[in-house]
Amino acid sequence: MKSLRVLIADDDGLTLMVVRKILMTMGHAVVGEAGDGQQAVALARETNPDLVILDIRMPKMDGLEAARLVQSQRPTPIIILSAHTESGLGSEAAGAGANAYLVKPFTGEQLKPAIELALANFEKSKELEARIQQMNEALESRKLVERAKGILMRQTGIDEEVAYLKLQKTARNENRKLVEVARAIILAEQLRRDSAKPAAPSGHGYS
Repeated sequence: MKSLRVLIADDDGLTLMVVRKILMTMGHAVVGEAGDGQQAVALARETNPDLVILDIRMPKMDGLEAARLVQSQRPTPIIILSAHTESGLGSEAAGAGANAYLVKPFTGEQLKPAIELALANFEKSKELEARIQQMNEALESRKLVERAKGILMRQTGIDEEVAYLKLQKTARNENRKLVEVARAIILAEQLRRDSAKPAAPSGHGYS
């Protein structure tokens, strides 16, 4: 495992010291230590860590809320620590954006796989988000191409297949993406419609 820049947050000074020692023994660098959730969020902004370890129960802001804010500002692998083993805490932590969950007290042998799990889960979630974004973009592109085809069909009386081939040919000839050609056609149609609208009365009447 490569050396990581880690931010740790816990309101218990002894826990902070133990976690720092374990991390440094593993070859990681502790770039920030916080005693409450608010401080943890601020330090995450300042230090841009590779990993954030948050205790679940902290003053001012708990670890779950801090995890949500860290993930909304700059997505980062997060491990949530808890002294409790209540059912549901793990799924609650995952819902807040945590990538792994560890019950205190723990050893270096237990923290190491938790770090590996957090990094692996974070990468998986990033890949999933990228795939979802690609799918959304592809769906949006298809909608634009369909609209552009409809415009060509109305304007020229050609059928759907010919309209699609015309779009493809234009894209090839102009060395542009199909969706860019579709956007240009939609924009031109919108401009044509806007210019065809009758001008609004000025409102200056004379008696």
